[in-house]
Amino acid sequence: MTNCLAYGAHETHAELSPMRIERRVLRDDDVAIEIAYCGVCHSDLHFAHNDWGNTVFPCVPGHEIVGHVTAVGSAVSRYRVGDRVAVGCLVDSCQQCAACEQGEESYCEKGITPTYNGRDRQTGDTTLGGYAQHIVVRDKFVLRVPEVLDLRYTGPLLCAGITVWAPLRDHGVKPGTRVAVVGLGGLGHMAVKLAAALGAEVTVVTTSPGKADDARALGAHHVLLSTDPAAMKGAGNAFDLVLDTIPRKHNVNPYLMLLGRHGKLVLVGALEPLEPIHGGLLARNNRSISGSLIGGLAQTQELLEFCAEHQVLPNCELIRIQDINVAFKRLESNDVKYRFVIDMASLGES
Repeated sequence: MTNCLAYGAHETHAELSPMRIERRVLRDDDVAIEIAYCGVCHSDLHFAHNDWGNTVFPCVPGHEIVGHVTAVGSAVSRYRVGDRVAVGCLVDSCQQCAACEQGEESYCEKGITPTYNGRDRQTGDTTLGGYAQHIVVRDKFVLRVPEVLDLRYTGPLLCAGITVWAPLRDHGVKPGTRVAVVGLGGLGHMAVKLAAALGAEVTVVTTSPGKADDARALGAHHVLLSTDPAAMKGAGNAFDLVLDTIPRKHNVNPYLMLLGRHGKLVLVGALEPLEPIHGGLLARNNRSISGSLIGGLAQTQELLEFCAEHQVLPNCELIRIQDINVAFKRLESNDVKYRFVIDMASLGES
């Protein structure tokens, strides 16, 4: 075991505070990583506060991890000490089911091992995340960060980025595809940037007129106010794909009406019951609705390469780990544009 400093929560609704944690001794197929930066996801807040009732304490959040390799196991050949690497939302899967064999590890039929608040498949120990100095991860679940990507802003690509990249790729977005992005938060702003970089015609759908300039600055071609009935009616049947990033229960029927023939609405935000959906809106134009989680490892690596080539990165605010509790409060009030990233060098500071 290797001891390291981390920030975590000891009980429900407690503030995060410094703690010492143990990382396992390297297995043959492990990679040890010194963490340079870790993005802050809204789910970090939910788990730390036990909002979903399934947190195992102590809880060390963080699944948007970037850093450098410090050691590798005897069977590891893909990575060397000093390599720039990343770890996202999962650190293991069964590697035997159809989903894993087809590169969709996030849909592992036997269940994934999350980067934190999961169970190690060999020992049963609770996994602890990236709000820490170091982490040890199975080599298959370590990603390579291209040299031209700025490490400071790479972390959120591993959650917010891949969450919207997966449906963009799965639904074949390309030049000329008409994409509507509902909501302009952490997920929505990445969806706009990535869809625009793929050549799509991008429209942001928002309730806030004040977000119009921001939406266009991020790459949107148009802005549609969902609070304007005439504008919404005029945009009926106008889109091939609607990415719905709203993170809570809401009425999706107005957004279904935006879809043209064979159009698809993909939910990437709300992980809870929705308001009733009108079947007639699906039947008309042969529309469909689906959900999407993060992509698999190959798709996430593809995203990192694409972002390096096109210099697509999230808009981030860098913080010290000592400010994480303030950042959580700001997350709750939507006071961030658009992601927090922790500079983990601050972990050793008083």
